[in-house]
Amino acid sequence: MRSSRQSKAPIYEALLKYKSMRVVPFDVPGHKQGRGNPELTEFLGERCLSVDVNSMKPLDNLGHPVSVIKEAEELAAEAFGAHHAFFMVNGTTSAVQAMVMSACKQGEKIIMPRNVHRSAINALIISGAIPVYVNPGVNRELGIPLGMSVADVKAAIAENPEAKAILVNNPTYYGICSDLKRITELAHEHGMLVLVDEAHGTHFYFGEDMPISAMAAGADMAAVSMHKTGGSLTQSSILLIGERLNVGRVRHMINLTQTTSASYLLLSSLDISRRNLALNGKRIFDKALYLANYGRDEVNKLGGYYAFGKELNNGDSVYDFDCTKLSIHTRQIGLAGIEVYDILRDDYDIQIEFGDIGNILAIISVGDRALALERLVSALSEIKRRYQKDIAGMFDHEYINPVVVMGPQRAFYAESYSVPIKESRGKISGEFVMAYPPGIPILAPGERITEDIIEYIAYSKVKGCFLTGTEDMAVENIKVVEE
Repeated sequence: MRSSRQSKAPIYEALLKYKSMRVVPFDVPGHKQGRGNPELTEFLGERCLSVDVNSMKPLDNLGHPVSVIKEAEELAAEAFGAHHAFFMVNGTTSAVQAMVMSACKQGEKIIMPRNVHRSAINALIISGAIPVYVNPGVNRELGIPLGMSVADVKAAIAENPEAKAILVNNPTYYGICSDLKRITELAHEHGMLVLVDEAHGTHFYFGEDMPISAMAAGADMAAVSMHKTGGSLTQSSILLIGERLNVGRVRHMINLTQTTSASYLLLSSLDISRRNLALNGKRIFDKALYLANYGRDEVNKLGGYYAFGKELNNGDSVYDFDCTKLSIHTRQIGLAGIEVYDILRDDYDIQIEFGDIGNILAIISVGDRALALERLVSALSEIKRRYQKDIAGMFDHEYINPVVVMGPQRAFYAESYSVPIKESRGKISGEFVMAYPPGIPILAPGERITEDIIEYIAYSKVKGCFLTGTEDMAVENIKVVEE
C-alpha cells in the first residue's frame, strides 16, 4: 500500500509558488520567461515558458538535490519500490550509461544479451567495460530475438566468474520478458550486480497482471523510461537502485554525463506523472491492457497478420509477455514491417512506434482510446486488401549472431579507414549500423562484418528502414579497423 504522501508533487508545487512570486529574472535562460522570444512563446505557450527556469535555491539542483527534487525522488523511490530513485533528463540513455559505469571499471566484464539498445554498447565505449554476450534465442516463425535463457546465463557466469554484472533487457521492444527473478538470484549467488534496461516497463510497477518489475525481482538497478508509457515528457526518465548500491557513487556517475542545466519542464513532468501513476496507475493500466488485448484480438481476426502475446511463453527465454505491446507480424501478407509502418503513416496518418523487417509495434499506454485502436485495425485491413503480395524473397530474421573480435571501446578508438559496405566482408567494424527505431545495432564496433550482415543492411535499405550509426550519412560506407 503506497502512502498518502504520494498525492504530493514537490517540484510542481515549487514551480507554482515561483510563478506566484512574480520574480524578475536576471539569470538564464535568456528568453526571460518567454518575453525575449515571442514566436516560441506563441508556439509553446506562456505557461510553459514561464517555468522553463534555471536551478535556484527554492527549486533545488538536480546534480546535488537537498530540497524539493530530493523529496520528489524519495516519493518516486517509494512509488516504484526502490531504495532510491534518480530523476534523469538526458533520457534513459544516460540512465543505462550510469548503470554500466557504476557497476564496471575499465577492463571489467559485464554479461549482457547482444540485442541491447545502442545506449548499452555506448556505455561500454565510454567505460571500457568488456561485454560477454549471451546470444538470445530466436523465434523462427516471427524472426525476432527472445530473452536470455537461464541456462545460457548460467554458462556465461561459469565461464566468466570474474564478471561484475549482468544486464538484462526487460521487456524487449517486442514485449518479451526473461526470467528476471531467477537471473537475479543466480547473479547475486555469484556476487554480481543485476542491471535492467526497463525502458519499456514503467507500467510493470503500477498495473495488475503485469510481468514482474526489476525492483520486485530484486535487481540492483533499473533504467525506466517514464516518457514511454508513464506519461511524462520525452527525454525524462528515472533510474532506480536497490540497497546494494552506494547512492553517492551512483550520483557521481550520473553527473559525469548528465546536464548541469536540468530542464524543469522535464523534472515537473516526472513529478506529476509519478503522482498520477501512484494514485491512478492501476486504473490507467487496466485500461491500457484492455485496449491492447482488444486490438490484438481484432488484428488476429483479419487473417494474414499475427498479433502475438502470452501464447509465446515457454517458461524460459520467453518467461512472460508484456501484453500492453501490440506487436504484429506482417511477413505473411508479403510486406515487411517497415513497409506497413510507412503506409500507415503516409496513407492513413497513423504513427506507430516502429516497423522492422517482419513486424510492427504499436505502443498502448496512458493516452490511448478505443476509437484509435479501431482506426488502426481498419487501416491494417485495408492495407492487406490493397497491398498483399507473395512472400517469396523476404528476409525471415531480425537478428544475426555477431562475431566479436575486440572490445567496443578498443575498436571505436582504433585507427580506421572507410570502405564501401558492400566491399567490407571479413573486416572489423569501427562503428555502428542500426535501424532506428528500435536502435538495436545490426553491427557494433569490434564485430566482424559477414556476408549475412551486408545482405541484411542492403535489404533494410531497400525496404525503407531508417539506418543510422555511420559517419557516412548515406550509410553507403563504413569505418573498419586496421588489423
